[in-house]
Amino acid sequence: MTTAWSRRALLATGGGTALALGLPTAASASGPAALPASAASTTAADAADEFAALRAKWRDLYLGTGFSPTAEPFKSKLADLGNQASGFRSTMAPARGSLWPDLVYLDPDPDTDTESFGFSANMNTGYNRLRTMAEAYSQPGTGLTGDTGLRDAVITGLDHLHADVFNETTARYGNWWNWQIGAPQALMDTCVLLHDDLTDAQRAAYCKAVDTFLPDSAVGSYTGTSTGANRVDLCRGIILRGIVGADAAKIALAVAALSPVFPYVTTGDGFYPDGSFVQHTSIPYIGGYGAVLNDGLGRLFALLRGSTWEITDPGSRQFLDTIDAAIAPFIYDGLMMDNVSGRGITRVGSSDHTRAHGVMASIVLLGMGAGPEENARWRAMVKGWLKRDYHAPALKSGSLSLVNTARLQTLLDDTSVTASPEPSAHRVFHNMDRATHRRRGWGAGLSMASARIAHYEFGNGENKRGWHTGSGWLQWWGDGAGLEQYSDAYWPTVDPYRLPGTTVSRKKLADGQGGAWANPKPGTKWVGGTGDGEFGTTGQHLQGLASTMHARKSWFWLDDCVVCLGSGITSADGAGVETVVDNRCLGTSGTPRLLLDGKAQPTTQGWTTTRTTTWAHLDRHAGYVFPGGTELHALREERTGAWKDINDDGTTAPNTRRYVTLWQDHGTDPADSGYAYILLPGASSARTAARAADTGWLQILANDARRTGIRVPSLGFTGVNFWEAGTAGKVTASAPVCVQIHEKRDGTATICVSDPSRTVTGLTLTWQRHVKSVLSKAETVTGVRTGSSVTVTFGDLSSSRGATHTVRVRVR
Repeated sequence: MTTAWSRRALLATGGGTALALGLPTAASASGPAALPASAASTTAADAADEFAALRAKWRDLYLGTGFSPTAEPFKSKLADLGNQASGFRSTMAPARGSLWPDLVYLDPDPDTDTESFGFSANMNTGYNRLRTMAEAYSQPGTGLTGDTGLRDAVITGLDHLHADVFNETTARYGNWWNWQIGAPQALMDTCVLLHDDLTDAQRAAYCKAVDTFLPDSAVGSYTGTSTGANRVDLCRGIILRGIVGADAAKIALAVAALSPVFPYVTTGDGFYPDGSFVQHTSIPYIGGYGAVLNDGLGRLFALLRGSTWEITDPGSRQFLDTIDAAIAPFIYDGLMMDNVSGRGITRVGSSDHTRAHGVMASIVLLGMGAGPEENARWRAMVKGWLKRDYHAPALKSGSLSLVNTARLQTLLDDTSVTASPEPSAHRVFHNMDRATHRRRGWGAGLSMASARIAHYEFGNGENKRGWHTGSGWLQWWGDGAGLEQYSDAYWPTVDPYRLPGTTVSRKKLADGQGGAWANPKPGTKWVGGTGDGEFGTTGQHLQGLASTMHARKSWFWLDDCVVCLGSGITSADGAGVETVVDNRCLGTSGTPRLLLDGKAQPTTQGWTTTRTTTWAHLDRHAGYVFPGGTELHALREERTGAWKDINDDGTTAPNTRRYVTLWQDHGTDPADSGYAYILLPGASSARTAARAADTGWLQILANDARRTGIRVPSLGFTGVNFWEAGTAGKVTASAPVCVQIHEKRDGTATICVSDPSRTVTGLTLTWQRHVKSVLSKAETVTGVRTGSSVTVTFGDLSSSRGATHTVRVRVR
């Protein structure tokens, strides 16, 4: 069971399986500003009963219901919980400045903030340990269920922390989060679990302490640290304080304060209409803060449903849309893609799989309050993820809470639910510079940076070498290989200058380059893409982090491959520049066969070669085709690193993993260099060789600093990134836009256009193809001329923030 319930745990336990969620359907005020008149007339006994009912419901949400404590995996989890609690009780030693000897929380030098983050975190961890002990006391089957000695130890600890540090006379130090979110939540959870064992005076004193550090003003305005997931957490703390202290006004205040979370945003933190989720102003964070927001709102909906304070803001129903629009596209076969998890990717003990586990349980909980069609679809989707995750199954994960285990086990055992497969779909998230591409058999995610979205996030000593995760980093997973790719000690062992898909200067960067919480962004604006839901076209004008390196990178997302082109690669760093075709982690002993133009290469560690190559193949991984051939560098190596190298809180134990790396070297200080390759995830060597031999399959229309485009005749596909106005093949654009044309077998074609730079106030697009008629067009289209060619004129695209504008035409 989790004991350190800090932000770094990402997801707390979810709701009980016996509770229906439900969301309001009638439009109403955004939340009660004060108690309704009906509530004012209730008797004191009625009010007490309602607070008691809410405490009971929160107990169920926190502890879970409907599972057998004598059946696995619950029996083992409960025993582990009891062992943890027993260990905490045996080592607890109240003293001035600490409750446990290893958790000193009083800052000896409050004028210096360097170390105070750690002290405040220790205070928060102390409350988390007490909550774990209270849970072991309250849960069945822990070996400590109802143990009065354990209960008394928890109360002793609560009194000590209150008297020593967490009270109305203490000045806050260190990390604000520990004082306003972490400690208040853990304290109020514990008060709910032990409510009847605490005196009125104790509960009042603890509530007063929460009021001190989590005052009403913390949710007074939607800004700073009171937005998005943080806002939900703050409201949760206030609501629980209201329930513990029988304060109706507190609950009403927090419910009303949730309202700004629901609407889609156009800047800053929150969910966007395209499914993007941003936190810390410029960090894509669906796998971190977005998951916390999802989980937190789901439980608050469940908690307050049917009460005086039921959440009735009409915008709350919009929140359900985020499951399909934002969450699901980034979960693949039971893992959460790293490119939306910020600095959390470097936390030891967590992985892309463990980050997905709690999210899946939250989706099941939210489905209880959705419509029947949504609930059925979500349950089938989650069951598919559960069944396909062979690497780190959620129900065998030690990181999954007991209550979430119960919810997911119930779903897996439900024979009325048929697991759904991964969908075939392409998605562009233009508000956070991300794209996902999914086919039956493989999936991929792309991470970019722009003047809007940071290269990477560094803070709290985490993710010190994530510098190039926004440099066109291309993750992919395939059938039979790959689900463990980024989970098996990848981050402490991978070469941070050689992330797959990236183009980078080898200029040495400092740990945490740019500084903590700086969220460094490039100055480039042309970053984004378009797509028709099946295929996609994406581009990035890349400027390297703390580098003079510029490149124009393009990806064309097709049925069995990704075509990757680069142009205009220029640098003056005095360092080499490379494009990393791939960098596959092979575990501790993997030696898959590598073929270069059909010839097997040595499997010796440390082996490297450079040779002109037209295709390569790595067994059980992928094929790579290089149109026209390229000078390819290949390397087998063992790399050793510790989590401590990339995260101050990590362990020093060494991890060694094997890698096969393929890259193209553009040389030192290149001028207008480029590259071209085709990535075929999961392809056999025969299929890779056949694609390389079919020289007519791909037509590269242009690949320079002005435009990059391709045509694939067999797919009826044309994609062009116009870095500036120009012509590529049969397509001409009067402005810098992204264009994709997909001709279908039914005689129609879909023309998709986006303005990644958000600067285009008018566009004339011409396609030299006979077009009979227009079937539909975007509102931004101001005119269409058909005939032997088609010319489409668009009005202002800049205000659409990079969204796709679609025109459907009949070509025969």
